[in-house]
Amino acid sequence: MTKRPNLLASSSAAAAITFCAITATPALADGEHVFFMLPNSTTIRFERSDAPLFVAAMEERMPDVRVTVQNGEGDPVRQQRLVEDAVAQGAALIVFTSSDANLAAGALRAAEEAAVPVLLYEHDAIGGRAEAHVLFDALAVGQAQGQRAAELIEAMPEGTVRIARVKGNQGEFGTTQYEIGQNEYLQPLIDAGRVEVVCEDFTPNWDPVQAQSFAEDCLTRTNGNVHMFLGMNDGTTGGSVAALISQGYSPGEIVVTGGQDATIEALQFIAQGWQDNTVFKDLRVMAAAAADISAAILTGADMPEAWLNGEVDNEHMKVPAAFLPVNNVTLDNIADVVEAGIYTWEEVCQGAEATALCQGNL
Repeated sequence: MTKRPNLLASSSAAAAITFCAITATPALADGEHVFFMLPNSTTIRFERSDAPLFVAAMEERMPDVRVTVQNGEGDPVRQQRLVEDAVAQGAALIVFTSSDANLAAGALRAAEEAAVPVLLYEHDAIGGRAEAHVLFDALAVGQAQGQRAAELIEAMPEGTVRIARVKGNQGEFGTTQYEIGQNEYLQPLIDAGRVEVVCEDFTPNWDPVQAQSFAEDCLTRTNGNVHMFLGMNDGTTGGSVAALISQGYSPGEIVVTGGQDATIEALQFIAQGWQDNTVFKDLRVMAAAAADISAAILTGADMPEAWLNGEVDNEHMKVPAAFLPVNNVTLDNIADVVEAGIYTWEEVCQGAEATALCQGNL
């Protein structure tokens, strides 16, 4: 069973957590080596943002520690080989974002047998030991997505709203939690006959190309009779947008919602009217949490209680968890991301310069 607080929060709350970061750590011998294992290249946030932010946070806290970033490229076999190679190179810590949570036990076992600690980062990893897990509250993400979808559905004309659900990678903790959170708001509407799910499928490795193919096929099978595409991250919603563009639709003609990660592409789609929302997860907060916990593991210090607030059962153990807050972003509060210093208005408004939002902020 997973225990966590409900962390659907504003960006100001997320920023406040940053100040809890523990920056003073005991001295560590030179040459310690940390490996940061990314899951894939299809979810662009990991290479674009997570990796450089974590490297910078570790440099601030423990400048003598070397961080090597490697990518599993969506292949759990490759990722296990990378873990085994990291062990052979004398890794002091592996920060691990699984390529496939259900096939991560071998990688975790290789680390445990070599007495190399593992810190899980964002994705879960089933069937092995980990010292802690840093993740954004996946249930809160799904609840934010479901609540927004329900609001949009209730605002539509009377009758049955036909939706397509573009889910994430099958079997992942996140995918499961997003669906549970979304269903809290959608299932009552389905039961009441207000919503009909006309297409639904999982998206292997969160691949936007796969999501686009699914959306195009759904549009073809329904003869375009779809009112909403509901995704689970900006890659899946971006795939739906790409499908609509390729088939000649206009912005807003079919609602696309269920974004997550606040990528610049998603924010531009929101400004342009193609996408309704994205769930903003401040990756600077995540980097701070992961770096603080990494420092505690490396130095043998107590785990930082400022971060740990729950646990995740990965079918091997109950892993202490740092659940981080999220913030749902629409056109109405897209300024939150700009004010957080993530992007500029010039970047957000690319392709949307003539809109009222951008005219008022450029």
